[in-house]
Amino acid sequence: MSDEKKEKNLIPDTAQAETAFQEEQPRRKPADQVIGGESVLLPEPAPQPEQKQPAPKAENEPRRRPRRPHRPPQPKQPVASAAAPQAEHEPRRRPRRPRGKSGASSKPVIRMAFLGGLNEVGKNITLVECQGDMFLLDCGMAFPDDDMLGVDLVLPDFTLVEKYADRIQGIVLTHGHEDHIGGLPYLLKKVNLPLYGTPLTLGLVKGKLKEHGLLNKVKMNVVHPGDTIRFGCMAVELIHVNHSIPDAVGLAIHSPAGTVVHTGDFKIDCTPEWGEMIDLGRFAQLGKEGVLALLSDSTNAERPGFTKTEQMIANSFEAMFQRAEHKRIIIATFASNVSRVQQIIDCAVKYDRKVALSGRSMVNVMSIGVEMGYLHVPDGVMIDIDLIKKYPKDKIVLITTGSQGEPMSALSRMAYADHRKVEVGPDDFIIISARPIPGNEKSVGNVIDELMKRGCEVEYGSMYEVHVSGHACQEELKLMQGIVKPKYFIPVHGEQKMLHQHAALAYSMGMNRQNVCIADIGDVIELSEDHMRHLPKAVPAGNVLVDGLGVGDVGSIVLRDRKHLAEDGLIVVVCTIASETGHVVSGPDVVSRGFVYVRESERLMDDAKDLVYTVLEQCADNGIHDWGTLKTNIKDSLSHLLYDRTRRSPMILPIIMEV
Repeated sequence: MSDEKKEKNLIPDTAQAETAFQEEQPRRKPADQVIGGESVLLPEPAPQPEQKQPAPKAENEPRRRPRRPHRPPQPKQPVASAAAPQAEHEPRRRPRRPRGKSGASSKPVIRMAFLGGLNEVGKNITLVECQGDMFLLDCGMAFPDDDMLGVDLVLPDFTLVEKYADRIQGIVLTHGHEDHIGGLPYLLKKVNLPLYGTPLTLGLVKGKLKEHGLLNKVKMNVVHPGDTIRFGCMAVELIHVNHSIPDAVGLAIHSPAGTVVHTGDFKIDCTPEWGEMIDLGRFAQLGKEGVLALLSDSTNAERPGFTKTEQMIANSFEAMFQRAEHKRIIIATFASNVSRVQQIIDCAVKYDRKVALSGRSMVNVMSIGVEMGYLHVPDGVMIDIDLIKKYPKDKIVLITTGSQGEPMSALSRMAYADHRKVEVGPDDFIIISARPIPGNEKSVGNVIDELMKRGCEVEYGSMYEVHVSGHACQEELKLMQGIVKPKYFIPVHGEQKMLHQHAALAYSMGMNRQNVCIADIGDVIELSEDHMRHLPKAVPAGNVLVDGLGVGDVGSIVLRDRKHLAEDGLIVVVCTIASETGHVVSGPDVVSRGFVYVRESERLMDDAKDLVYTVLEQCADNGIHDWGTLKTNIKDSLSHLLYDRTRRSPMILPIIMEV
């Protein structure tokens, strides 16, 4: 196989990849067509007579395997041999197995490269490939862990996307949460790809692109549930699902290899706050037609039962508004939870309270929601946060960000008396209407403690239902599994324990263990009618850290140094040596930052100076003038002294000057 043909595959230089694309397959143009949507970029290319695989069927046509027509022997057609008369009846387009690879499949395959969203919560992005056609599913970000000191955001590694940028035909977005759209501005700065999403999803994306100066540079295509997007041989059907944000969709990827269903983030809510309930009928219909593989949300795979309906929250808000009759109400929730914000506004109207917003993301999302008709706010209800002091406290509802205890969020600044416009105290009733994301429990707990120290009454779920999840629990996951009836199953969107628990649910429903795959980021899963397997070579995947305006300039070494500085502090050694002899001319001076207080450790500092002086003089006597060697000797000698005396190992930074 030539190098040109190998380059078409996600995994070059592997035996399994040799049958991925047809020999005569041309490189496709980006983005074909949206069927039923509002945007048509290019007409669908006409089918080529030499193409081996048939184009995907229309979305309403039953997925039946066509019967091979019987061709009677033609008298004029030559016979290869008398011993094999069947040869004249064989189809010409039977693919040839690669030599020496008897286990390789001749059937069409579809591959999925997981670049994020597995063994973690957030950073969801998947590259899907079939016969050379590619598209991306979501492009999210994640919040930094506690050990990522100073890091603002965590992005996926876009190396693979940049490599195949000319073959990726678009990005399909399932919904507008940060873990699914937050990475888009950073990717689109490198690779300009068309976007496909529902109205609210693209409305939220527009706000992000505007901040990054990309609004007029990216093609955005509005699609709706029921529409089908064509990417070459693949037809991506959008299916309505319930989630904690309106306009969420799942996907059915129709390909020559079969149909792959991706649920997206979902739950089954019969009484949703916005829109209709999940389209279970379409999922069931796909199950009857035959589904090759199911990729399903695993976030709540450890939680038994069913996820509670959003209407329970409305009843809880009613009770808490009555309880806080004489107090100011402050409610912290996710800015993207539009239906939750609508519930708060409805209660505020009922109890004759004004509504103010705190937090930049909350203001932005609210503006988009009102503009697009997803939020209904009566005239005179919304006021600017600067005006809240002009009203009695019992007439105010403040909706704020900070439900996850983020250090710079509005609620955290209120808790630590650092908010410029809001001061909290005994007259405040604070509701945290969100569940902590795994890893944020301690931060949320610290914020609650600080608010209570200031006399605030804080409600965070102990008495009332102040939050319900947007993700399916065990019984809903089993229901989805039961109606889709997939041949293969891949749990996605969750930590390792969540993925394993979701796999266990599949086993309990009779799924063969060999047909379940628990993958990791960087894995490429190949699917066909007769196999599911990991390809042996992983693709580039991991974390790209954003610190301020720097993207990717903070790596493991920088984080290690930051952790070292945070734990043990810094010692700076400054001295001047003669350029000709190497002997000490001035110093050395020792400066401590975050290690010891110099005035209380003068003896230790003096001993450190004497040791550095001795080391430099010995190097000069031995003719050692290399700065690298001098610094290494200083670090080694000084670190031994400091550890023996303090049992600590600060970072040592020697600064040597020559005169």
